[in-house]
Amino acid sequence: MLKEMTPDEIESIAASAVDDAVDFVESEIAEDRIKSQRYFDGGVDIGEEEGRSKVVATKVRDTVRAVKPSLMRVFLSHDKPVEYVPKGPEDVATAEQATEYMHYVFNEHNGYRVLNDAFHDALVKKSGIVKAYWEDYEEQETYSFADLNEMEYKVLVSDDDVEVLKETQRIEIEIDEMGVEVESPRYDIVIGRYSKHGKLCIESVPPEEFFVDRNARSLDDAYAVVHRTEMRIYDLLAMGFDYEEVKSLSGLQHQDTFSEVEEFERRGYEEDYRDEDIADPSMRKAAVTEVYMRIDVEGTGVPMLHKITLGGAEYKLLDYVPCSHIPFAVFEVDPEPHTFYGRSVADLIINDQDAMTAMMRSVLDNVALTNNPRIEILDGAVNIDDLLNNEIGGIVRTKQPGAITPQAVPFVAGQTLSALQYFDQEIENKTGVTKASMGLHPDALQSTTAAAVQATVQAQAGQIEVMARNLAEGGMRQLFMLMLKLTHENVQEEQMMRLNGNDYIPVDPRSWNISMDVTVNVGLGTGQEEQKLAALMQAFQTQQQILGQYGPQNGIVTLTQVRNTIADMLALNGIRNSTRYFNAMNPQIEQQILQQQQQAAQQQQGQPQDAQAQAYLQAEMAKVQAKSQSDMAQLQAKNQVEQFRLQLQAQQAAMDDDRARDQMDQNLLVDAAEILGKYGTALDVERIKQLQAQPR
Repeated sequence: MLKEMTPDEIESIAASAVDDAVDFVESEIAEDRIKSQRYFDGGVDIGEEEGRSKVVATKVRDTVRAVKPSLMRVFLSHDKPVEYVPKGPEDVATAEQATEYMHYVFNEHNGYRVLNDAFHDALVKKSGIVKAYWEDYEEQETYSFADLNEMEYKVLVSDDDVEVLKETQRIEIEIDEMGVEVESPRYDIVIGRYSKHGKLCIESVPPEEFFVDRNARSLDDAYAVVHRTEMRIYDLLAMGFDYEEVKSLSGLQHQDTFSEVEEFERRGYEEDYRDEDIADPSMRKAAVTEVYMRIDVEGTGVPMLHKITLGGAEYKLLDYVPCSHIPFAVFEVDPEPHTFYGRSVADLIINDQDAMTAMMRSVLDNVALTNNPRIEILDGAVNIDDLLNNEIGGIVRTKQPGAITPQAVPFVAGQTLSALQYFDQEIENKTGVTKASMGLHPDALQSTTAAAVQATVQAQAGQIEVMARNLAEGGMRQLFMLMLKLTHENVQEEQMMRLNGNDYIPVDPRSWNISMDVTVNVGLGTGQEEQKLAALMQAFQTQQQILGQYGPQNGIVTLTQVRNTIADMLALNGIRNSTRYFNAMNPQIEQQILQQQQQAAQQQQGQPQDAQAQAYLQAEMAKVQAKSQSDMAQLQAKNQVEQFRLQLQAQQAAMDDDRARDQMDQNLLVDAAEILGKYGTALDVERIKQLQAQPR
């Protein structure tokens, strides 16, 4: 039967999940990471002989240091390596604004260092972990006031955001308006004014502090995602925990775990830390474990994602709250399908470092024995002190000729060098880091066409581009999705963002659509910088032609787009601060420029400022006057023609009327005759004619 969980049940479930995750990572993953760190630091597992060479072929470190600059350049040479994709037309403006703002925040939080740490961990220790979270904090400003009267004192301390830190009161005798002595209290106070703020935090997490369960394939399907670290007591107090609840929490330094060994390998030295050495209890360290897992706390049958905070090595429950996401991004260069942990570059070439170390030692030992071979002597016939003196030109006293015989050692190191070259080639094939692709071998591509050189460089850079794409579609995508969600959920008011290095504009993340997708502009298919620059140059020329032919309101190219093209070309050449050479441009500024140009043109037409403009205006006025006169003459001629036509029509109408009257008279006489002959009645024809002739 489903029921609501008690705090003890939640603590038990979370603690069990932490134990299982820690056991999995420490038994299956930690040993490989410790070994990779040791090899990166120049260590090997092959033995050493006393008196022989101890040189190490640092292939892991050399390869990682060669790959990192290429990866950092791929991600940070672009102004916007990550962009938010709108879901619909209504999201276009907010998607562009969110892209600008999140990159502004990312750079503000030292995004270079975060990516550098994450890439390094991914190259050496299988995965790099970045945590993004929102932190609420208070800022305190201290003010001192002296000789305040009672009214001033009450006004200051009545503010809810003010705390009195120190107060001194004294009574002074004053004479009022009536001349009476009265007691007046005076105050000297020190107050602290508190203001609440929030900020987005981005930080890299050491791999030994991050754990998942053994069945996890990704963060989304993991049963438990664990972040176990150490914090000082005052940090826990700042998070809102009670001192009595956290004062006795233990740390992790006394546990014999792989995490300590891994931390030691990373640091290179052991931390000398003991609780009894710290006199201030608030500065003592305590273990804090955050567990992100789905758990049915309410007993509804639907498990919800919760953040469960455990304290100390005994995993004491401190807090549990629902949450909407897991605040981690995982960076990997070579992920393994259907499992959480992939492979690092160090995993690929550790065995090659052992083999090359053994061969290099044998070469150096052979050279040493060839140059300084062992000596065979007759016992008692050679002065041993003279023989042990390796001074050049030194004398060795012997009692008989031939008492010293060198044991010749054949020089075979030259045959071993080809084997070293073979292993170098194997490492290059595995990692994609070659002298040709890095431009370090001056003779590698001599007498080769430009197309062949480009094909060779691109082929050798294929592995690095795949690493970049894995990092982009994995950790980089997760990180910027987290940043978008955190900003949307926690920002309570408009923020100010610096645009194009100079202008500040208001931004309201609360209006963003957090379901927007994320696209990454790095990795495969992006081409080389030369190709990008050539494409931008061609686009720039096309933009100039369109603007020159159709003007700024052509509907295809705007001044903002031209400014963006110039900024991208400068960025590809390593110049990121484009505002140093070209002013910022956006649609609002562009509209203002067009309006100013139109107003200036109108003013120039209405009020000419110089003789040339005045002459031009007079000539135009003369043209208008001449045209007006010509139009007037044409109109008059047209009117005359129209009047003549009307006169002709009037004359024709009069003639038609006369003919109609004559016909009417004739018809009247005929009709009168017919009536007289038929009926014998005579009509008064003259009377009828008089009536017809009357004016109407």
